[in-house]
Amino acid sequence: MAEKKAHVSENKKKVVKEFTDLLKQYPIIAAANMQNMPAPQLQKMRAILRDNVVIRMTKRRLIKHAIENAKASKPGLEKLEGYLPGMPALLFTKDNPFKLNKILQQNKSKAPAKGGQIAPNDLVVPAGATPFAPGPVIGELAALGIKTGVEGGKIAIKQDAVIVKAGKEISPKAAEILTRLGIEPMEIGLDLIAAYESGTIFTKDVLTVDDAVYLSNLENASRTAFFLALEIGYATKATIEPLLGKAFKDAKALGLAQAIMVDAIAGDLVVKAEREILALKSAANIQVPDKPQKAATNEALSSPEDQKKN
Repeated sequence: MAEKKAHVSENKKKVVKEFTDLLKQYPIIAAANMQNMPAPQLQKMRAILRDNVVIRMTKRRLIKHAIENAKASKPGLEKLEGYLPGMPALLFTKDNPFKLNKILQQNKSKAPAKGGQIAPNDLVVPAGATPFAPGPVIGELAALGIKTGVEGGKIAIKQDAVIVKAGKEISPKAAEILTRLGIEPMEIGLDLIAAYESGTIFTKDVLTVDDAVYLSNLENASRTAFFLALEIGYATKATIEPLLGKAFKDAKALGLAQAIMVDAIAGDLVVKAEREILALKSAANIQVPDKPQKAATNEALSSPEDQKKN
C-alpha cells in the first residue's frame, strides 16, 4: 500500500511561494521578533518602513520551507533559521542592515513591565522619594531587596536597587511595583534579531552601533593612520605638506651639520661660524689688541715751548 502524502493547503503553498520569491528578490533579509508587539505600534512601523521595507510574518515552519527553497541562490541563507525566536517575521529591503536596525531602534517606545516578560537589561529602582504612605508596601519593597525609610510622611528608597537582572523573568510583584513607581523598563517595537547580506549573518549586537563611539573610533583611526604615514614617509593629500616641511627641516639640519653653503642656510652658517670663533677665542684665551686710537691733532702733540712761541 502506497504511503499517503501529507496534505498541504493551497494557502500554505501560496505563503511559502511568496516568501521564497521575496527571499530571492531582496539582498537584505532581516529576522525580527514580533512577540509583545501591539497592533497599533506594528501599523505605525509599517507606515514608517513602507517605502523601503517589506514586512511579512507567518509560522516558523513555513519560513524555513521558503529558506530551503531559496538557499540555492543565496549561499548561507540557511544560517538565518537559527534566528527565528518568538513570533518571527522577515523584513526584506535593499537598505543597509545597519541603517535598518537604527530606524527600528529609534522608533521604539517605552512600556510598563508585565509579569512573565524577560528583562532586557537590569531593572533598577532608583533611590529617592516615592508616592507611597507607610504601610504594607514597605514589606513588599523589602521582599524585592529594596531598602526604605520614612521621610516627610512618605516612603523613601535609600539606595538604588536592582530588582530583576538582565535576561531573567520579571515576577508579577516586581512588575506591579515598577508600574506603581512609574518606571517603564520595556520597549515596544520591532526587535531585530539578525540580518543576512551576501552570505553573512549580522547579529543584533553587531548591528547596534553607538554613533558617538563609532565617530570617536573613526577619528582615532584617522589620527593613527596620519601619524603612521608621516613616520614612514607615505605621501597622501593629507600628509604631503607636513612631509615637505619635515624634509626641508631635515635637509637644513644636514646642510648646517656639513657646512654646505646654499642660499637657504647661508645666514645660519655665518652665525654658526661666528659662534664657533667666539667659543675658540674663549677656550684658547686669545687676547685681541684693541684698535689704535686716531692720531692726536698737531696742537695736542706739540711741546709747551712750541705753544709759547705761537
